[in-house]
Amino acid sequence: MSNRRDLLKIAGWNALAALSTAGGAAPLPDVTIDAKDARVSHEPFGDLRIYFDGPTGQLSAMTAGSLRLKPGMRPHPPHQHPEEEFMVITEGSGEITVGGKTTQVGPGSMMYCAANHVHGIVNTGKAPLLFYFYKWKA
Repeated sequence: MSNRRDLLKIAGWNALAALSTAGGAAPLPDVTIDAKDARVSHEPFGDLRIYFDGPTGQLSAMTAGSLRLKPGMRPHPPHQHPEEEFMVITEGSGEITVGGKTTQVGPGSMMYCAANHVHGIVNTGKAPLLFYFYKWKA
């Protein structure tokens, strides 16, 4: 996961809010972030935005972001990670593979994947596919 101090600098918040305390990193602040203020990374497969990345009052790690995936692309091959994850499709069309099953998805589709289960997404449409993702570890 990325450094929360970088996120706070980009969003224009006081960097002191993200400084670690003796017991570890401070929980994410209560805040609203506009897409233009999220940390963006322009990747070959599309634009990745990270809105939140760090611990919360109840979770050891929480990441929330979006990916505008280019037509015909996938961010990476199907993979697994220790976090649980939701994906919400808001624009475009594609396929999500989870639990060994591939499903056609479009706006309003949502995926849940348990920790350490294989999953992946690919844009099968002619326009960008925009999805939001939320990953966490207790």
